[in-house]
Amino acid sequence: MGYEIRRRTPEECMREVLAEQEELTPKGHLKIFLGYASGVGKTFRMLDEARRRRERGQDIVIGALQAKTPRETEALIPKLEVIPLKNATAIDVEAIIGRHPAVCVIDGLAWNNPPGSRNPTRWQDVGDILKAGIKVITSINIQYVDELRERVEAITGKYVEETVPVEFIKGADEIEIVDAPPLEPAERSPEEEAAAQNLQERLAKLRELALVLAADVVDRQLNTYLERHGIHQHFGAHERILVCMTPRANAQEMLEQAKVAARRFHGELIVAYVKQPNISARDQAALDARLDLARAAGANIEILEGDDPVQVLIDFARSRGVTQLYVGHSQRGRLARLRGSPLDKLIWESRGMDVRVFPQ
Repeated sequence: MGYEIRRRTPEECMREVLAEQEELTPKGHLKIFLGYASGVGKTFRMLDEARRRRERGQDIVIGALQAKTPRETEALIPKLEVIPLKNATAIDVEAIIGRHPAVCVIDGLAWNNPPGSRNPTRWQDVGDILKAGIKVITSINIQYVDELRERVEAITGKYVEETVPVEFIKGADEIEIVDAPPLEPAERSPEEEAAAQNLQERLAKLRELALVLAADVVDRQLNTYLERHGIHQHFGAHERILVCMTPRANAQEMLEQAKVAARRFHGELIVAYVKQPNISARDQAALDARLDLARAAGANIEILEGDDPVQVLIDFARSRGVTQLYVGHSQRGRLARLRGSPLDKLIWESRGMDVRVFPQ
């Protein structure tokens, strides 16, 4: 894959300077064990990693544990140094920073601290520990991710109050999904079999949410790496599909196929239209009808402006990390093909993206 060679913009230079300043500032490393259901074993995995790090000679402490831990997990705790909590529930951030270990283990990232604590929430405490240059290994279930709470509640029927913003999760340097083993086949009554099947279906939905969140984290890590190293390349961990809409586009077919692709890859569906000057009432009505179809399909609608529609679409696609472009075209004569067209330019400029062309 070739890289795009061009002069950097002032904004890109500024981001590079800020990135270099961040590298000079001590900052911890955040690793998250992500579970999609209670009991999958994320606490055990986290503490077992802490045990192995301690045996390798790393300076590691426990900053917080859940009040109740499984029996197999309890056997790991005596082998590790534990810094007691404050007021039974809040992390002693000052003691951890003063002790300054190489690694701090904090179970239950989604926790609200009692009044009068250093921070209202545990994830903010973790942020302070990271700023002190200490690596943190922590755990969370997806039901406690704020932006996913309602979706998980619809699957499980359980409501939670303590949450962590998804932006904090996406800032992780490492993320590891802890998967649950499948249910062992057993002799069951029809009722028990139906209950087991229902459980597996719910776990499958939760697992998909966890995988998408993990892909978001990887996508953020990849983009950060590329920006810091001045690499202007176009790829990511997520599919983002951009349907380029016009008054004459074959909207029905484009949206149907884009929806299938977005659903299959848990991707984002975006519909963009570049404003046209002096558009006729007939074309405006046709465009409005197509945008209504896009809204019904659950797409994010973007109205763009600019003198060069192709360049506007390409710039927008690159800024949003688009991986697939859906565009329409009309039949052209040989002379038009020789002279080139907006479609030719769009295909040429969209290096790194897949382009699907639909007749209109």
